[in-house]
Amino acid sequence: MLHPRFAMLLLIPLLPGCVVGPDHRPPTIALPHAYAEGRQSANGDPKATAWWSAFRDARMSGYMRAGLEQNLDVQQALERVIAAQADVTIAGAGSLPALTVSASDAASGVRGNSESRNTQNLASGGLDASWFLDLFGAYRRSKERALADLDAAYASVNVARLTLLSQVASAYVDVRYYQQRVLVARQSLASRRETVKLTRLQLEAGAAARLDVVQAEGLVYSTLAEIPGLETDVLRATHRVATLLARPAADLDTDLSRDPRQPVASANIDAGVPADLLRNRPDIRAAERRLASAVANIGVAQAQLYPALTLGGAVTANALAVKGSGNANLLSWSFGPALSLPIFDGGALRANVTVAQSQAREAYLAWKATVLNAVEEVENALAAYRRDSQTLSASRKAVQSYQEALQLATSSYRDGASSLLDVLDAQRQVSAAQVGVADALREMAQDYVALNVAIGGGYAAFDPPVVKTAAR
Repeated sequence: MLHPRFAMLLLIPLLPGCVVGPDHRPPTIALPHAYAEGRQSANGDPKATAWWSAFRDARMSGYMRAGLEQNLDVQQALERVIAAQADVTIAGAGSLPALTVSASDAASGVRGNSESRNTQNLASGGLDASWFLDLFGAYRRSKERALADLDAAYASVNVARLTLLSQVASAYVDVRYYQQRVLVARQSLASRRETVKLTRLQLEAGAAARLDVVQAEGLVYSTLAEIPGLETDVLRATHRVATLLARPAADLDTDLSRDPRQPVASANIDAGVPADLLRNRPDIRAAERRLASAVANIGVAQAQLYPALTLGGAVTANALAVKGSGNANLLSWSFGPALSLPIFDGGALRANVTVAQSQAREAYLAWKATVLNAVEEVENALAAYRRDSQTLSASRKAVQSYQEALQLATSSYRDGASSLLDVLDAQRQVSAAQVGVADALREMAQDYVALNVAIGGGYAAFDPPVVKTAAR
């Protein structure tokens, strides 16, 4: 007759695999068919598009590539992938048989005042084996959760890449903006110094008062006071670029001082439709995989409510050698199943299920919020970018008008037909209009960056995207 223990061992492969808890299904959300100012056509796959090339700035392109290779935030995200891969191994290890070998060797003796001595040597070795039978899917759900966390870690690398592209481009645009502001201030300074010279000549000719000279000099000094602050802003933006590239700031100071023109994008953007974001935005995918992890965790918590069956066995060998008395050997073994069933726990296990269910609902709401925020970002950036060209055009026309007004005011002042205040006022207007053009160019470039980042573009332009799904 077959022993009951061995009969149970033979029946193990026949036990039905039962996995408790809900299965994750991709979440859904109602989205508009098109953006308020967009078209009703998909934009394909923008993640591999180097959208910054529209600026036609080789230096910016070089910084974007260097940032993806060297940025510390991206490297930290990659380290989190390695940790998540290890967590998958840990999660799956619990359902596999475990085997432990141990050995020891100890010598002991007794020494007293008498001549009798007792010396003995005890050697022992053991082999312990155990196998947790995952009857209700606790470890399968745990591994499912770990795999979803690994997918989220992969997506988070792409989130870090996309964020890095946005930060580098924005900081570079700021560097060029403040350099332009410095240039405008110096041009204004030169113009105001010429006005001071003209006013002094008018004073010597008796056609101007000392008050006119003092007022003209005051504008020169106010412009001189403005320049150091703008130069500081240039350095701050430069330092920001250096930090993002993980490079010393001194390496970039000289490089960024060359060709200080403001970047202007010469490209139209196809923003696609809101549904494209579910595929193109890595933060949405990361949120969806965190939801999958939370759903799997419900099954882990529910499995704790059911019986747990473990097969275990041990073999121990002992060898005792006593001096003068011979040797003694002993071999012992044990094998059998162990069953545990939670009965009274004060409601803690069921509370764990409630916690897991609540966390899953929270993860769904977080995913939904991520989607809606992404749609809002695209809507805002698209609306702003479509109007930036109008602002830039009007600002440039304003510069032309005020420059002409300055020429007329200066000629009239030389002829004595107008006062110095007309010249000074015209100079202020020209300077303000030139700053307005710089502001418009900066805003246009930043909105172009924001729109491309909002649709999830560019993070795989140099390297394959980190969108790998963990192997099941």
